[in-house]
Amino acid sequence: LGAGVSTMAPQFLTVNNISQVAALAAVVAVAAVGEAIVIITRNIDLSVGSIVGLTAYLTGQLFIQVDGIPIIVVFIAGVLVGGILGAINGLLVAWAKVPALVITLGTMYIYRGINVAWAGSNLVNASDMPRDFRGLGTDRLLGIPILTIIAVVVLIGAAWYLRNIRGGREIYAVGSDPAAAHLYGLKVNQRVISAFVVSGALAGLAGVLFAARYGTVSAAAGSGWELQAIGAAVIGGVAISGGVGTLWGAAIGTFLLITINRALPILGIDDFWQRAVVGVLILGSIVLDRVLAVRQHRRLIAQREEGR
Repeated sequence: LGAGVSTMAPQFLTVNNISQVAALAAVVAVAAVGEAIVIITRNIDLSVGSIVGLTAYLTGQLFIQVDGIPIIVVFIAGVLVGGILGAINGLLVAWAKVPALVITLGTMYIYRGINVAWAGSNLVNASDMPRDFRGLGTDRLLGIPILTIIAVVVLIGAAWYLRNIRGGREIYAVGSDPAAAHLYGLKVNQRVISAFVVSGALAGLAGVLFAARYGTVSAAAGSGWELQAIGAAVIGGVAISGGVGTLWGAAIGTFLLITINRALPILGIDDFWQRAVVGVLILGSIVLDRVLAVRQHRRLIAQREEGR
């Protein structure tokens, strides 16, 4: 994609543009990682975008209302608030036995409504936040955007946990077959709740990074991000049916989505077709996942018959 676009716009593959794409993708990737963990448990979180917007506005207000507040405290507040909102989702899904699609659709509007009621028509401007904080969204370390470094650290930590720690493996087990996991003695509800808490916490972190990257925050911040996070996870190979996928795939899916969003306008393609391309990618990923699953199933049956 990059090579094709660069024939029409040579500046597309410059170091500066690639760096900007990486910085933009980093913020979405943090939210997509949390979304992927929820999807692996065979659930979905539609409130991600609303949590991003709420914590982004919270970030600006903390700097405005609390003079000299340390940046690390702002990060902790964003992650903590996001985790609490995610815990609400998880508790309702796990204990009330209501489908996650319904629960998080409701909390998506509730959290957004809280943000709109709080912010109204007010804006948090870049001048309201300290230079050191805004530098996290624009500065680079050894030529790499600081936002990208933060996202990679989050990605490595979460991926390592899912791959190597028992709790992470149990998340895959719950998503593969919740009933079997329960019969085996796994704490299914606890794993589902923890997945939503992580998703909310990472969405909260993404909200803080959003404020650092864009500087200006309104009540509309984070709108539509839930679809980007879900799309990135699915395109990256996280099966919507649960139990399959990696966080690295979700990160790659995010980078692909952001690259497409940057490339298509250069080709003169309007916004409608940009969304259509993303939709085709999502449908294609689901169809491909299903085809591969059917082939694997047939292969296992054939091997079983040969064993007899």
